[in-house]
Amino acid sequence: MRNKIKTLRKDAGLRQEDLANELGVSRQTIIAIENDKYNPTLELAMKIARLFELHVEDVFFLDD
Repeated sequence: MRNKIKTLRKDAGLRQEDLANELGVSRQTIIAIENDKYNPTLELAMKIARLFELHVEDVFFLDD
């Protein structure tokens, strides 16, 4: 599964640490998600989408 969190985060002017603090996770978790090394739980994916005021499908997508 891929995502566009890094782009969304940068467009919002947030550092990885800022996003991590907003979501209650570690900076390492954000790094892993951004690098497609970790798929977040459904709950975390929904929190991320909500934070950026998007649908989950607008943030995360499957490779074809």
